[in-house]
Amino acid sequence: MTKSTVEAVIAAPRPRVYAVFADRESGGDFLPLSTRLVSPGTDERQGVGAVHFLGLGKVGVREQITELVPDERIAYKVVGGIPVRSHTGLIEFSDDPAGTKVRYTMDSDPKLPVPAPILTKVLDTLMGQMIGGVKRAVANG
Repeated sequence: MTKSTVEAVIAAPRPRVYAVFADRESGGDFLPLSTRLVSPGTDERQGVGAVHFLGLGKVGVREQITELVPDERIAYKVVGGIPVRSHTGLIEFSDDPAGTKVRYTMDSDPKLPVPAPILTKVLDTLMGQMIGGVKRAVANG
């Protein structure tokens, strides 16, 4: 199991930053991949239980939302698309004098033998792309 965490500050109020991260359907508007809702959540469209596809064309991953605490935390797990025993993500939000502090953590246990330093770099890159995309989305309105 490889665990990696990236922290960043986004210059916007916490509710705005949380809302952009939580709207997984719109991620394709600011990320270099497409996103779509595969199945809705139990209580709301993109709520707990919702499954989203993130990828290019037909190649990508399916993530299921496992926890949503408005303005505080989003948790998900990968339920298909990549060869892993388990892969989870946790995005936590807190106030910062410059806006919102985002702490993004991924835990991944691949089925294939991947050296930990390489997997850590991949996870850091993925989280960095997501955070960078959210920064752009928030800045653009």
